[in-house]
Amino acid sequence: ILPGCPHCKLALRCQEELLREHPEWQSIPLHIVDESREQAFAEAHDYYYVPTWYVDGEKVFEGHAEKPDVERVFRQAAEADRHHVTLI
Repeated sequence: ILPGCPHCKLALRCQEELLREHPEWQSIPLHIVDESREQAFAEAHDYYYVPTWYVDGEKVFEGHAEKPDVERVFRQAAEADRHHVTLI
């Protein structure tokens, strides 16, 4: 994410709201990457737009996200074989 990005701010608000609505998702490990602070980590991932979500290292969504988009990410992560979410 980038702190000043309006798309990132919206995505984070949606994510926070969904995690309140679905407390069972709060146990999913979540790594939020500030691109300006973790440049090496961010550069090691294949993305062009922020925000971008990865589930277990696989890119599942990139770019402007609304609440239904973020919900799909966490539903994927909640599946039995998916466990870790990274937001760049």
